[in-house]
Amino acid sequence: MLDINVVRLSKRAKRDLDTIPKHIVIKLMAWVASVEDSGLSQTRRIPGYHDEPLKGSRQGQRSIRLNRSYRAIYEVSANNSIEFVLIEEVNKHDY
Repeated sequence: MLDINVVRLSKRAKRDLDTIPKHIVIKLMAWVASVEDSGLSQTRRIPGYHDEPLKGSRQGQRSIRLNRSYRAIYEVSANNSIEFVLIEEVNKHDY
């Protein structure tokens, strides 16, 4: 199986990027660049992102931590045998 190297932002994620602090956007774009350069499997190994599967109503999706408050939610999809990562949303996480 080939590694995933394509990241696409949903309309909601693009909208969310306009409202969050710039340093959060920079960290997300660093994650995107890492996926595009090294592949998703290598990027998931970077401990600073805390890439983890979600549970409950978000089962099947994963999140990365952009800082203590913000997470990016994404899912890996298959479309005509081409897999890609879709950033579902960037939100402030409530603890």
